[in-house]
Amino acid sequence: MKYEFLEHTSDSKFRAYGKSFEECFSNAAEAMAKIMTDPEKVEGKLTKSVQVSGTDLKQLLYSFLEELLFLLDTQSFLLHKVSSMQIIPKGKGYFLSATLSGDSVDDKYHIETGIKAVTYMDMEVHENYVQVVVDI
Repeated sequence: MKYEFLEHTSDSKFRAYGKSFEECFSNAAEAMAKIMTDPEKVEGKLTKSVQVSGTDLKQLLYSFLEELLFLLDTQSFLLHKVSSMQIIPKGKGYFLSATLSGDSVDDKYHIETGIKAVTYMDMEVHENYVQVVVDI
């Protein structure tokens, strides 16, 4: 199981699993995309590269997921999948570099639920899972 959605009163909460931080973060990106639309139906026509940093793994996860929302808002980029990702310790923090595949939002794709922001509320980062709440 890549991810599961958890009960939450007003927002959307999910837990994404993996055998590494990279796999957990990638699955979290797919879970967030699933809230908006079906990422499996999104074609992988476009490729985007993202780089973010954080003072700890929570901030890194937050920055990565916020970057996906930024790409949607500014470039109409809708995620299909995370093609590759590398997380490396850098100085007193972490650096993430990822390659994403997806497509432009157009008449082919319907955004079912919009995500306003990623939150730190109930956020957890563990070796085999991450937990995130997004404001919808």
